[in-house]
Amino acid sequence: MAALEEFGDIIQRDQSLAPFTHLELGGPAEMLIQPRTLDELSRVVRRCFADHIPLRVLGSGCNMLIRDEGVSGAVLRLSAPVFNEISIEGSRVRAGTGVAVSALISATARLGLAGLETLVGIPGTVGGALRTNAGDRSGDIGQYVRLVEVLDSKGEVQTRDREELRFGDHVTNLDDPVLLTVEFALESDRADAIVKRMRKTWIMRKATQPAIFQAAGRIFENPRGLSASAMIEQAGLARTKVGGAEVSDRDANYIVVHKGATSRDVLRLIDLMRSRVQERFNVALKQEITVW
Repeated sequence: MAALEEFGDIIQRDQSLAPFTHLELGGPAEMLIQPRTLDELSRVVRRCFADHIPLRVLGSGCNMLIRDEGVSGAVLRLSAPVFNEISIEGSRVRAGTGVAVSALISATARLGLAGLETLVGIPGTVGGALRTNAGDRSGDIGQYVRLVEVLDSKGEVQTRDREELRFGDHVTNLDDPVLLTVEFALESDRADAIVKRMRKTWIMRKATQPAIFQAAGRIFENPRGLSASAMIEQAGLARTKVGGAEVSDRDANYIVVHKGATSRDVLRLIDLMRSRVQERFNVALKQEITVW
């Protein structure tokens, strides 16, 4: 990886990624890179593609699992202030993809801008929320997006307008190497009405998810018209353990990790959940949690 030596002051080699994920599991990144400026980021991306170095972007790691053996190539974290800015003009909101979803919701709600409160209780960064079109039946982040600025494989900034974007059930067509900035168009409403909806959403979401102090990940997408959680529970898997990994008793589509758990434990439990549901219901569950 000598080709990246020019970025030595922003590269950490063999850096554990576990502390940067919600599950706090997994091995190291061959190179963890945290650019300080857009120009630095552009040059890193351009060099990685030119030299065929695998490149990934890590946000808050809220629904992902790093394998015990770690990750080869380069892992980017957009933690610098330049990637974490929020600006608001009227009903138009621009946010860097490194911004926490919770911070974006708070900033818009304070100014009486409605829409994003449907995301209350969903962890992660704006970039991660865009990649997965975070949300539920009450709404998703994609419906408010007007444009997204990205970096292409040459490290050049491109703009993806609304007409180019497609948002589906936890999927988008945003496949560019790096997402930089997103612009939303929101609607005005009374701040107290927005806060009331936020509280209701928070209560409903937290009533079904694992306790807030537990390290847990949502494992499968819901098949059309079906509930992955219900099928896993009906297959008799609630509270099933493999090593330090356990199927949540609050929502069987979540795996909770306990002290001493490994990524291998989680992966073995995922395989068990998938195979039992296939046997019982003849339904092939599609994995939602990202595994590196």
